[in-house]
Amino acid sequence: MSAPDQDPAPAGVAGNTTALRIATRESRLALWQAEHVQQLLTDRFGKQVELLGMTTKGDQILDRALSKVGGKGLFVKELETALEEGRAELAVHSLKDVPMELPEGFELAAVLAREDPRDALVSRHFADLDALPHGALVGTSSLRRVVQLRNLRPDLRVEPLRGNLDTRLRKLDEGQYDAIVLAAAGLKRLGLESRIRSIFEPETMLPCAGQGALGIEVRSDNTELREMLAELIDWPTQLAVAAERAVSRSLGGSCSMPLAAHAQWDGEQLRLGVALGHPDHTAMALLRHQCAAEVADEAAARRLGETAAQALRDAGAAQYLAGG
Repeated sequence: MSAPDQDPAPAGVAGNTTALRIATRESRLALWQAEHVQQLLTDRFGKQVELLGMTTKGDQILDRALSKVGGKGLFVKELETALEEGRAELAVHSLKDVPMELPEGFELAAVLAREDPRDALVSRHFADLDALPHGALVGTSSLRRVVQLRNLRPDLRVEPLRGNLDTRLRKLDEGQYDAIVLAAAGLKRLGLESRIRSIFEPETMLPCAGQGALGIEVRSDNTELREMLAELIDWPTQLAVAAERAVSRSLGGSCSMPLAAHAQWDGEQLRLGVALGHPDHTAMALLRHQCAAEVADEAAARRLGETAAQALRDAGAAQYLAGG
């Protein structure tokens, strides 16, 4: 099978057989991410790159928690269909939205340099979590954030908040919430850093696997494209997220599992912190563990993640993973 950029051009590409097409969600943040990769491919390789904007089921279903309707994979399935059907050659994802196991025939060809991986508190009236009054209403789309917020401030009301970043900010500004918690990376990428009232350090609220990183997904059989994209890999990020994702993969992670995993470099050592909450009894104490190892390749990064996952099992993770 020839590489996609050698196939006859479909309608709308005007006979350009060298153009690459990026499948992307159509939210402002997703388009920023796709345009960022578009510029990298143009600057680095001289490629003509077009965007294929799509609305996914994850964007359409806004009245239920992601954990109840199929998880974060809803944000990537339609993009993978576009790759499978040859309507696009690559898809750009927020790595935190990418399932731990990709469907057969797909792979992550590159992970790019990470933006700020931490969580951020956004509020109109309150400077940080401690300043929120008793019973304040906090919005978040993440079960991981729910369990950590309820461990930090059991008095708060934590309610679901769905929609793209602009929609969430609008709901806050309309007074529907006293504060909301978002990924700092998205706010910074869109030039909205001024909306951040405070940053949660990992010691207070541990990020999820892959947060702040961008991943480029391609078809496994597109060898030429995979080899080209490999030149864009940011290896410190690639190894860190490999360790983080290995934790979730080892525990059978999904959107319904309130699991946090965050790796940071300390010289040659990669330090990995993990935390697991109970999906139903969200005020239960978190299970936590930290470990570190010298990591020189992805195999070593995955081993570090698996070590952390086993430590959570030893601490009683089975009860948490079972729910109920």
